Amino acid sequence: MKLLVCISKTPDTTSKIAFKDGDTAFNTDGVQFIMNPYDEWYALVRALELKEANGGTVTVINVGPAENDVVIRKALAIGADDAVRVDAAGATALSVAKEIAAYAKDQSFDMILTGKETIDYSGAEVGGMVAELLGMPFISFASHLDHDGSVAKISRDIEGGVEVVEVTGGCVVSASKGMAEQRIPNMRGIMMAKRKPLNVVAATAAADAVKASKFSLPAAKSGVKMLEADQMDELVRLLHEEAKVI
Repeated sequence: MKLLVCISKTPDTTSKIAFKDGDTAFNTDGVQFIMNPYDEWYALVRALELKEANGGTVTVINVGPAENDVVIRKALAIGADDAVRVDAAGATALSVAKEIAAYAKDQSFDMILTGKETIDYSGAEVGGMVAELLGMPFISFASHLDHDGSVAKISRDIEGGVEVVEVTGGCVVSASKGMAEQRIPNMRGIMMAKRKPLNVVAATAAADAVKASKFSLPAAKSGVKMLEADQMDELVRLLHEEAKVI
C-alpha cells in the first residue's frame, strides 16, 4: 500500500491564546507547537499499522514554512518512511487542500489519511476538500479501518449507532478517536528520522478564497452558583431564567 498522511502543526493545548495586530493575527510569542494530535495519534499510527500488515510505504505531508520541519521529523521518528513539506504559508483550509492535492494527484496513493480536525481551528475541512479536488471518495470521522489490499472497510460513529462502509480503490479518510493508539518515538526511531528524506517542494501559489478579518477570545466564565440538594425549585428557576436552557 502507498499511503499519504496529512499532518499539521498546532499550538499545544496548554498554550495561552492571544492575538495581535488589532486582533487580526494569532500571537505565537511563547507558544509551544506540536503535531496535531488527531493527525499523529490516529491517522499516522493507523497508516503505519496498515503498512505493517500489508506492506508498502507511508509518506507524511505538511504545508508550511521551514520551522515546521521539527514536527515533520517527529512523524518520521514515529515510523513514516519519508516526508514532503510544501513550502507555503497555508493560510486557509482551501489553500492547504489545494497544495496537498497538487502534490498527490500524480503519486497514485492508495489512501490519504488526515485527522478529523485540527485542535486550533477545529474546521474539519481539509480532508473533504482534498477528496473533492482529487475526485476521490471521502469518509469522515472514521473510528475503525481495515484494508485487505483492494477494499477498505471503515466504521464511524453516528447518532445512536455505528455506520460501516466499504470503499474500493483510492479514498480519503479523516480519523477520529478509536482509530489507533498513540505511539511514542523511541531512540532508534529518533536517530533514523535524521536520515530519512524530507523533500521540500515549491508551492503552487494557491489563492485563499477567504481571509480572517478579526479574532476574539470567548467571554470569561462567571462563577458557579452552589445550591443545596433540596433546592430543586430554585435550580429549575435558575436554569429557566438565567441559563435559559429549559
